[in-house]
Amino acid sequence: MEGGIDKRQFSAQPQSLFEFKDLLPVMADKLGGEGLIRELCNGFRLLMDKDRGVITLESLRRNSALLGLQDLRDDELSSMLREGDFDGDGALSEMEFCVLMFRLSPELMDQSRAWLDQAIENEISPQRSG
Repeated sequence: MEGGIDKRQFSAQPQSLFEFKDLLPVMADKLGGEGLIRELCNGFRLLMDKDRGVITLESLRRNSALLGLQDLRDDELSSMLREGDFDGDGALSEMEFCVLMFRLSPELMDQSRAWLDQAIENEISPQRSG
C-alpha cells in the first residue's frame, strides 16, 4: 500500500472504472477560451510560491493537498515540475504551467488547434473581401 491507496484493488477492476477524466475540455466548453485561461491562471496562483511568483517543489509540496495530491512523493512532484520546466530553472512560470496543462490534455490540444484555425480564418477573411 503506497500513499494510502492499495493499488491492487484497482488492478482487478475493469479499466473504465479507473480511467482519468480530462476535465479541461469540459471547462473550455463551459468557460470559453479566455475563461479557461483565467481559471488556469487562478490555479497557478494557488500553487505558486508567493515570494518568487513561480511554482517550486516546496510550493507544490505545500499546496498539493488542494489538488488531492498530498500522497505524492517528492520525486513524483519533482517529475511533474520537470515535465513543464522548459527553461530549466527548476520552477514553473505561469506560461509554463498553462502550456503543461494544455499538453496534458490531448482533446484540448485538438480544440485549441481548431480555435487557432478559426482565428486565422477570421483574420484572413476580411482581407479577401476588401
